[in-house]
Amino acid sequence: MLDLRWPELRTILALGAHSDDIEIGAGATLLRLMREHPGLRVVWVVLSGGGIRGEEARASAARFLEGAAASVVELHEFRDGRFPLQWGEIKDVFEALKVHEPDLIFTHYGKDLHQDHRTVSELTWNAFRDHVILEYEIPKWDGGMGSPNAFVPASVADADRKIEILLSAFASQTSKHWFDDLTFRGLMRLRGMECCAPDALAEAFYARKLSLGGPAGR
Repeated sequence: MLDLRWPELRTILALGAHSDDIEIGAGATLLRLMREHPGLRVVWVVLSGGGIRGEEARASAARFLEGAAASVVELHEFRDGRFPLQWGEIKDVFEALKVHEPDLIFTHYGKDLHQDHRTVSELTWNAFRDHVILEYEIPKWDGGMGSPNAFVPASVADADRKIEILLSAFASQTSKHWFDDLTFRGLMRLRGMECCAPDALAEAFYARKLSLGGPAGR
């Protein structure tokens, strides 16, 4: 397995269709990156974050971003389940996000079975054409889990922190049969097994494009 070290990161853009998506898909990785890059700025964007779900999203983001040197949290109120019909309006949000010039972007898996997730992924690639983009996975009733090709080992402490915030911040979701410690830790254990993670836990991503080695010398 090829082990690529993170370059110096200044700004990360984390995109989520719904209020808990970023935390589920990349929460432990973000905690690790904020610790390893003390000057890191995180732009946290939730596209469907209205009402009680928006209040939960803002509270959760505040807790996750405690380790960031700087942060921006944007909550929008696009209609859940109808993202394909709101394409133009959501694209305007993505175009406005270019001003942040992110070094790394986290977005949804492009083949996710949820239409809102696919729309966010497609618009990410549509708007950001010269950036490092990692697509995260969300476990769900629909299934659709694939074979990711990028893994970030997680410490037990980061996994515990991620799950603790998810279960305490998103009270509106805890009645769902899948929204529990077993689901989140089980997926991280599976991905940790696949990459031989030191603490047996990892988050996994899809990297469509990687440029290795930087510009070629003359």
